[in-house]
Amino acid sequence: MTFDLWWLSYPLLGAFVGFFAGLLGLGGGGIMVPMLTTLFVAQGFPGEKSVHLALGTSMAAIVLTSVSSLRAHHAHGAVRWDIVRAITPGILAGTFAATFVAARVPSGPLAIFFACFMAYVSLQMMANLKPKPSRELPGAIGMSAVGAGIGGVSALVAIGGGSLSVPFMTWCNVRVQHAIGTSAAIGLPIALAGTVGYLVNGWGGAGMPALSLGFVYLPALVLVSAVSMVTAPLGARLAHRLPVATLKRVFAGVLLLLCAKMLHTVFG
Repeated sequence: MTFDLWWLSYPLLGAFVGFFAGLLGLGGGGIMVPMLTTLFVAQGFPGEKSVHLALGTSMAAIVLTSVSSLRAHHAHGAVRWDIVRAITPGILAGTFAATFVAARVPSGPLAIFFACFMAYVSLQMMANLKPKPSRELPGAIGMSAVGAGIGGVSALVAIGGGSLSVPFMTWCNVRVQHAIGTSAAIGLPIALAGTVGYLVNGWGGAGMPALSLGFVYLPALVLVSAVSMVTAPLGARLAHRLPVATLKRVFAGVLLLLCAKMLHTVFG
C-alpha cells in the first residue's frame, strides 16, 4: 500500500463536515457526497461509479456520527423509543432495497436526483419552513410505510433522514425536541442498512479502486470519520454563541454550490 497525496484532503473534509454537523445539527451527507464525488473523479476512479462510491462511503461515515448523536439525545431523554421501534422495520427494508436501485442507476441520473433533493433541503433551510402539527402518528402499517419511504430516499442521497423524519414527526404532533432526538436514533438503522447495502452491491465490481469494500472507499471513510468526530463537539459548543439562523442560510447556499460542482464534475 502506497500513500496517496489525495488522502490529505479527507481530514480537511472531515473537519468541515464535523464542525457544521455539530453547529447546525445536520448530517454530513449533503457535504460529503458532492465533495467525495469530485475528489474521486480527480483521483481517476471510474466516473460511472464515482457517485456510488461517494454515497456508500458517506453512508458508512454516518454510522459513527449517528451513534454519538443518539447517545447524546438519549442522555437528555429526547428519544421517543416507541416511534423508533415502530418505524425501524420499514427504515431497514426501504434503505436496504434502495441501495439495489442506486447500484443499477448510472452516475448521471443519480447525481441529478441528489442535487434536486439537496436543493429542496436548502430552500427549506433558507425559508425556515416548519410544518404545523395537524394530525397524530399513523398505526403500525402506516409507520412502516413512512419508514420505507424515508429509508429509501435516505439511501439514494446518503443522509441520516433528519430532513424527512423531523418534519414528519412535527406534523404528527411530536414535540420538536423529541422529533430531533428521535430522528438521531432513526439515523443509526438508516446508516447501518445503507452501508450493508452499498457493500453488497459494490462487492466484486470491475474497475473498483484499491482499498475499497464494495462501494465504500476505506481511506476516505477512516480519515473523514476520525476528524469529524473531533470537530463535531467544537461546532456544538459554538452553536449557542453564533447566529445559527444566518449560518443555516449560508450553509444552504454552500450546499447548492457543491451540488452544482458535482453535476459539472459528472457531466463535464
